[in-house]
Amino acid sequence: MPDAALVKAVTGLKADQALSSEDLIIAHHIKGGMDGGEAVTEEIEYDRPVRVIENNWDIFLLNAEQIKLDVPALTAGRASQPLSATNRVIGAENIFVEAGARVEMAMLNASEGPIYIGKDAEIMEGAMLRGPLVVGEASVIKMGAKIYGGTTIGPHCKVGGEVNNAVIFGYSNKAHDGFLGNAVLGEWCNLGADTNNSNLKNDYSTVKVWSYAADAFVQTGEQFCGLFMGDHSKTAINTMFNTGTVVGVSANVAAAGFPRQFIPSFTWAGKPYPIDKALETARQMYGRRHKTLTEADEAILREVYEATHHNRNKK
Repeated sequence: MPDAALVKAVTGLKADQALSSEDLIIAHHIKGGMDGGEAVTEEIEYDRPVRVIENNWDIFLLNAEQIKLDVPALTAGRASQPLSATNRVIGAENIFVEAGARVEMAMLNASEGPIYIGKDAEIMEGAMLRGPLVVGEASVIKMGAKIYGGTTIGPHCKVGGEVNNAVIFGYSNKAHDGFLGNAVLGEWCNLGADTNNSNLKNDYSTVKVWSYAADAFVQTGEQFCGLFMGDHSKTAINTMFNTGTVVGVSANVAAAGFPRQFIPSFTWAGKPYPIDKALETARQMYGRRHKTLTEADEAILREVYEATHHNRNKK
C-alpha cells in the first residue's frame, strides 16, 4: 500500500533495477516492458516501513491510515463543493465533497481524519460521520446512521445503522439498523434488517478466523475482528454473526441463533446452493442496478463454485 515516499522510490528505478524490503520484492523495472526479460542487475533496499496486505483482516486494520494518505492525494489541487448550512461540522478543512453530492442536516467530524464524499452520493438527515471516512460515488448514508472512522464505503452502496472500521466494496447494502464492525464486505452483498456482528469475544482473547489457504481456522492475533463476507452473499433479517465469522461467495445466511463461524460458498441456509440458481440471482441483482452479468463474471463465479466444492461437503 504505497505512500508518497514509496511512489517516488518505485518511479525512480532504472532499467533492470529492483526495489526490495527484507524478503519482499516491491517493484522491478523490466527493460523493454514485460517481454523484455527478468534480469535484475541491481537490488535496492528500501529503508522505510512498507504497508502490506497479507491477511483479510489487514484490510480494515490498515484502512484508517491509508485513507489519511489517499484523500489528500485524490483531492490535491481541487476545491470541495460547499457544505450546506444545515449541517453541523468539525474540521471543515478536512472534508471534501464531490460534485453532485447531497449532504443535509448531518453531523460531520473530521478532526481525527479526512471525510471524503464521492460524486452524487447522499448523506441523509441525522447521519453522524467521523473521519477518516470515505463514502463512494452514488452511495447513500441513511437517516440516523452512525459511521465511525476507519471506514470505506464503496460506490453505489446503501448504508444505515452503526458501522465502525469496516470496508464495504461496491454495490453492497447494509441499509438498515444493526452493527457492522471490524469487517469486510465484498461486492453485491446485502445484509437484512437488524443483522449484527460481534467484533470482541467476551473473554477478550484474540480471534481465530477460517483460512482458505490453511483449510483450517488460524489465529489473527487481534482482539477486535468481526465479519468477512464474499461477493454476492446475503443475510436474512435478525442474523447474528459471532466474532471472526467468514462467509464465502454467494452464500445465503438464515439461521436461528449464531451460524457457524465459517459458512461455505454457494450455500443457502446451510444447504448447497446450485450454481445455476446463484447465477440467476446475480443476473437479477445486476439488472436492478442497470448492469449486465458478463461472461467473465459468470466464469469467475463458476470457478469459485468448483474450487470450494469440498467446503460444502464437510461434516
